[in-house]
Amino acid sequence: MNWRNGCIGAAAIMLAACGSEEEPTASNTTPAAEEPTAAAEVETETWGFALEEIDGSVQYEYGAKFAELIKEKTDGAVEVKLYPYGQLGGLTDIYDQVQSGAVQFAFGSGFLGGTVPESQLFSLNFVLTDDEKTNTEILNDPAFRKNEDLVASYRDRGLQPLAIVPEGWQVWSANKAVRTPEDFDGMAIRTMDNRLLRETYSAYGADPTTMEYGELFSGMQLGQLDGNIQPVFAHQEMDFYKVQDYLIFANQAQFIATFMANSEWYDGLSQERKDVVEEAVVELVPWIHDVQTRLNTERLDIITENSDIELVYLTAEEREAFRERSLPVRDVFAEMVGERGTRLMNTLIEQVEQADAAKVAPAEQESSEEAEEADAEPQADAA
Repeated sequence: MNWRNGCIGAAAIMLAACGSEEEPTASNTTPAAEEPTAAAEVETETWGFALEEIDGSVQYEYGAKFAELIKEKTDGAVEVKLYPYGQLGGLTDIYDQVQSGAVQFAFGSGFLGGTVPESQLFSLNFVLTDDEKTNTEILNDPAFRKNEDLVASYRDRGLQPLAIVPEGWQVWSANKAVRTPEDFDGMAIRTMDNRLLRETYSAYGADPTTMEYGELFSGMQLGQLDGNIQPVFAHQEMDFYKVQDYLIFANQAQFIATFMANSEWYDGLSQERKDVVEEAVVELVPWIHDVQTRLNTERLDIITENSDIELVYLTAEEREAFRERSLPVRDVFAEMVGERGTRLMNTLIEQVEQADAAKVAPAEQESSEEAEEADAEPQADAA
């Protein structure tokens, strides 16, 4: 009896053990197998975006909105990480990193001319219209933004141009009023490391001097520089206006940056991801125009409220004197960049002329209609 009871007890223990072993298998093993799958589904891809400017700038606003749109359009599958100026080094460091693929996106402006010579086209003076919104539309029209010569000039350097972002008029700052080219004589004015800008300001009579963006304030404060060229928001955010006496508005050129990607990385994107990027940059064209307009207006108010700096606005006649001196620089550009860059310059000039003609035509028609109405009025009175 004891032997039989012992066997029954042992069997019961074995059955209990088997039961307890099966239960954790059912309750714990299945979820454990599902967890890696769920984690893989929510894994986020990160794209790096290097900026030439600091937080609060036009480029930062663009980058933040681009990141927001990408996250929204990919349902959170992609996040864009911004690297404001200084986090990844200087301007040439930024270009090197996007070319190498260390970051996926970057902005490139005047300094980019050392990497993509054709990009110096955006530094030519007195090429664009006097209307900033029109310029933004021309530069981002597919006829120009996707122009074969433009795209090839960037891709030859491992870059894919995505959008062109005007950030406001380039404004001169100086310690004296500048109204004529003669006022520039002997003035050490800071330009980016861009041959075209050096040629331009040499043509104006100035002494162009290259200096890194982060060194500008001390350079002017110590008297190493007599003048500077920046959009209004940059004069304010970097406190340049505090060490200069005049801001001169000649509307000779806008500060223009190219939003670009590493071309090899971009080519490896799925068509769906490329479409998302394209949708975002198209949506940003009118949005960033409004932002840069607002920022430059607000920053000019801050400058005038917090300093006694004098604002100088050149007349049409005064601007013409500078425009005439700038024209030979177009030949310099053509010599620098060859046939491809020259074709690109001519394409831009033609599109600007067409835009100007389109503006003039309605005005002429309206004037003609008013004249016809005026001629008709005396006849009606006589009747």
